[in-house]
Amino acid sequence: MASTSTDGPGAIRTVEGTIVLNADRSPAERLELVIVNTGDRPVQIGSHLHLPDSNSALDFDRVAARGFRLDIPSGTSRRFEPGASAAVSAVAFRGARRVPGIQIKDESEANLSW
Repeated sequence: MASTSTDGPGAIRTVEGTIVLNADRSPAERLELVIVNTGDRPVQIGSHLHLPDSNSALDFDRVAARGFRLDIPSGTSRRFEPGASAAVSAVAFRGARRVPGIQIKDESEANLSW
């Protein structure tokens, strides 16, 4: 049985209040998408995966999502069940926004900046 103690090894201690992820992002650095899993198996997207490089069974506007990742806490992921659709928030990568990707089809796309 899980303990609710705030002391000892593995305890999680937090302060009162709310943390807003990526609160400093401008509207231009935000995107709302609807993602549909057209496959027959669940698919997960990790917090820092470049969205266009995600599993091809996921149907969404990949062109609009270039340079973006899910707006979820670091180290977490979002699961998409087969046949289900979900509205998600995304944020732009920071810095030069060069994302070589894991599914580059054409060498000319390797260093695109969005």
